[in-house]
Amino acid sequence: MSEKLKAQHLSRKAILYIRQSSAYQVNHNLESQKLQYAMRERLMQLGWREIEVVDEDLGRSAAGLVTRSGFERMVAEVCLGKVGAVAAREVSRFARNSREWQQLVEVCRVVDTVLIDQEMVYAPRQGNDRLLLGLKGSLNEYELDLLRQRSVEARREKARRGELLIASPVGYRKGERRLEKDPDRRVQEAVRLVFQKLGELGSVRQTLLWFLEHGLELPVINAREEVHWKRPSYGMLYSMLTNPAYAGAYAYGKTEQLTEYDGGEARQRVRRKPREQWLSFIPGAHDGYVSWEEFERLQATISENMMRREQIGAAQRSPALLAGLLRCRRCGHKLVVHYTGSCHDVLRYHCRRGWLDNGEPRCIGFAGLVVDQAITREVLRVVEPAAIEAAVIAHEEQARQVDEVLSALQRDLEAAQYSARRAQKQYDAADPENRLVTDELERRWNQSLQRVHEIESQIRQHRDRQGPLVVATREEFADLAADLESLWHDPGTDERLKSASFAH
Repeated sequence: MSEKLKAQHLSRKAILYIRQSSAYQVNHNLESQKLQYAMRERLMQLGWREIEVVDEDLGRSAAGLVTRSGFERMVAEVCLGKVGAVAAREVSRFARNSREWQQLVEVCRVVDTVLIDQEMVYAPRQGNDRLLLGLKGSLNEYELDLLRQRSVEARREKARRGELLIASPVGYRKGERRLEKDPDRRVQEAVRLVFQKLGELGSVRQTLLWFLEHGLELPVINAREEVHWKRPSYGMLYSMLTNPAYAGAYAYGKTEQLTEYDGGEARQRVRRKPREQWLSFIPGAHDGYVSWEEFERLQATISENMMRREQIGAAQRSPALLAGLLRCRRCGHKLVVHYTGSCHDVLRYHCRRGWLDNGEPRCIGFAGLVVDQAITREVLRVVEPAAIEAAVIAHEEQARQVDEVLSALQRDLEAAQYSARRAQKQYDAADPENRLVTDELERRWNQSLQRVHEIESQIRQHRDRQGPLVVATREEFADLAADLESLWHDPGTDERLKSASFAH
């Protein structure tokens, strides 16, 4: 027995602290766990009979970035004078940062608690041991920084070569050194359709609404890199449409983590960096779904939409055609619409931002009805000659979109039929007497058949909704173009459509 151990130490309980830094170590480094738990025998050999094992911090780093409830509970019990010794396989298990390490050593010194590892017993009240513990704490922190630095540098070098493949985006699979397209043709066509629709509709939001309108699902990848299909969302489409991997480029280091402190608590925030600050950018690293030129054009479209939304704003359901489009020449603020009259239907455009903010005189104000009528006449004069051609193009585009939706639904039907056939084969191959298995296989088969029926019903509804495709002649379109003015002034015409035509 060590001469540093006294009766007051053995009369109190000992705490054995067990920790591993990550969930991977907990699941795979089982030998390390066994060695740490074996420290209980060393404590018994030193004379302790009451030993408490604190292992609730398994899978948590000791670098000070996460809260360790087990460590905090151990320090609290030491402060109360209930602990005669704290033990770990190596003292680095206690803490990898100076703040928590010095806190533990100082508390043990005050209440006369010893620290024990596999090699020796440390008495913090002795100057030499306190010096040795301080050096070991500094070395533990330096070792962690050195290991982290080596790991980060190796990761960066691999990324600069374009060989670091962390997670493959939907539509791709990890190859040996590069991304490869998913062999599932249904997944490939879905990704191509997303980029195609953005090019046609010119907006991420409109692309989302198109998929939702036709009830089409998009593929997603889970943590095990398995493909699932789900209802699309704006975030899903935006991340896909802004990912340079779909243009065949390898990119790494597009974001960085920033640490902010709120009320003394550290919070992590992710900031997206400009392209010139990316760590690695290699065009043409793998096969893309769109060309790089097309991808750049789509990014410019998305950026313009964001700027336009900030400058112009969304089209409002309002009689004022120029709401949100006019700016004051004097102060640069947008003109606002004010309604007067007994029925509040007489509109005026005016700017009083300076008056509201700084008490300055009102900038400008004028009646809006005459201005809107003049602008309407000019718009109809410009648009009417091209109305026939626009109607023909719109008719052809509608026919093509019907074919696109039908093709996507037929691919979904083919995938559902395959799943149903596979479920049937599994059911037929099972032993009929083993009801514990056949009941579950029968349930899966029924679910697959139900999915087939749902998609078939969706295809029938789509065909019924579209009806037979009527091929209109140019003369019929000419008659419709002549009614453009009456359609514009029709009370049933959406005011937002009129405002949007000015915005574009």
